[in-house]
Amino acid sequence: MTTQEVIEEVKFELTGGVLELTVEDKDIETAVYKALRELNRFWDETTMVTVPFSPCIDLSDSELDLKEKVSSIVHVYRTSGYGVGQGTAGMTDPLYAQQWMIFSNGGTMYNLNDYVMNYAAWNTLLQAKNTMSTDMAFEEDKHNNKLYINQASDRPNMVTIKYIPKLFSPEQIKDDYWIDYLVRFSVALTKIVEGRIRTRFGQSNAIWGMDGEKLLEEGNTEYKELRETLRTNANMIYGVD
Repeated sequence: MTTQEVIEEVKFELTGGVLELTVEDKDIETAVYKALRELNRFWDETTMVTVPFSPCIDLSDSELDLKEKVSSIVHVYRTSGYGVGQGTAGMTDPLYAQQWMIFSNGGTMYNLNDYVMNYAAWNTLLQAKNTMSTDMAFEEDKHNNKLYINQASDRPNMVTIKYIPKLFSPEQIKDDYWIDYLVRFSVALTKIVEGRIRTRFGQSNAIWGMDGEKLLEEGNTEYKELRETLRTNANMIYGVD
């Protein structure tokens, strides 16, 4: 949804296409971007990027194109399995290899028994190493835009970072759930601004009265309810900004 589409929806909600607003489109756009900043604290949709591995990844590196884009790091994965991309062949699951042993006179296929036992021992060693030092455990330094990754064994060439991006424009939001909240926040904020303008001066002995106080009250109530709903349903396992 584009910024202009959000503005048009806000205007329709408040005017029905008949009335006129005191605020202009640029003022509504300001409300939309303020609503976007509110959503940043609750938005938990993730995306992934694959980058060269380093024990300390500088997220502000221009080649990575991640500066000021990361709200929170969720997980770090090995892009390839153990042994892949390091001059050795990829490893085979020993349970998968067992099917060949079934048809080889009780497991006498040439070299297969040794391979399965060696692989099982190697896998046990990896588990022991991971107990002492968790592989791909990470720590994010937000102040310096650094990502520190622990490597228990087998240095990978590439890693995949799963993160929550920061919201900078309505175009980033694809899900209808979050689009709805963006519009509702924008409507509430525009009601508050419009209501304050209409209640700036009082009228006496007027035939017609303005609905500024009602609009202001509606906007403040809706704004608080939306905040509380998102706070209650926030996914707290993600350390979003």
